[in-house]
Amino acid sequence: MLIEQMVNIPNTFGMDVKTKLFVEYYSLDELRQVLREHKGEQILHIGQGSNLLFTRDFNGVILHSGMARARFLDDETVEAQNGLRLDDLIAQLTDMAYCGLEKLSFIPGEVGASAVQNVGAYGVEAKDVILRVNTIDVETLEERVFTNEECRFGYRDSIFKHELKGKYIVTSVVYKVKPGDASKTREEIIQTRMAKLPTVGETGSAGSFFMNPFIPEEQADELLKQYPDMPHFEVKSSNPQVFESSNLVKIPAAWLIEQCGWKGKTLGGAQVWPKQPLVIVNANNATPEDIIALAAQVSASVKEKFNIDIHPEVNYI
Repeated sequence: MLIEQMVNIPNTFGMDVKTKLFVEYYSLDELRQVLREHKGEQILHIGQGSNLLFTRDFNGVILHSGMARARFLDDETVEAQNGLRLDDLIAQLTDMAYCGLEKLSFIPGEVGASAVQNVGAYGVEAKDVILRVNTIDVETLEERVFTNEECRFGYRDSIFKHELKGKYIVTSVVYKVKPGDASKTREEIIQTRMAKLPTVGETGSAGSFFMNPFIPEEQADELLKQYPDMPHFEVKSSNPQVFESSNLVKIPAAWLIEQCGWKGKTLGGAQVWPKQPLVIVNANNATPEDIIALAAQVSASVKEKFNIDIHPEVNYI
């Protein structure tokens, strides 16, 4: 177990923030020990810190998993520990001629976060390949297995972000895979993402900053009269975060932001990424306030121009 006091918190935005205590554990027994010893304290479990914006120092315990192995349970089922980088898992599977997760290639973050965030790209979400999620109850320290259905996956959403937020720690994820050559698809996706997105470790960002909005079909029809080239996708949704109506249309947030003229614009040290306006970057020693203010202005302009609300995917801590 690694224990450090008053150290910088790993985060892909590159914010200079510290935590009172940082603990990296390497087994479930060590995780239980930490939770037992720090019961009642503020605890935050992170992966690579790729979906977080720390706005201040953290007066509590930051937990990170050093468990980073994967194993096949059978010919079409693989279990990966929470601390394994998702892209490393996909690379390993591709090298072994297994497919199923390749469209999630090059998404920053670790296996545990893939289940919490229900990450997705190119028409595939983590929920499409997750069979079950193994967890530990923060209070009782008992293990619990969640089926795919029990996770209540939605667009960039799961039960772990709402009803059970902070109550369970994902310890491993079981994915369904199948034999097949995914190398060409993986390579194409990596090249596409590299061309559009900032490189993690070189330019501070949290990946996609905003979630794509869902709007009623009637509103989309009216907008299409004004903007006939507006990209739009009809969806059937059971997602509780959107609308009760099943007639929904997804509008790419990147298109909305670009139409409002934000590509490459800056505020303080923060910038809307010139190659992909869905991303906000730490371009020049940005403060958390710079990032938040720029995101708020982007959201406000989209609301004013299109009467559509766009919301951050990034969590403010």
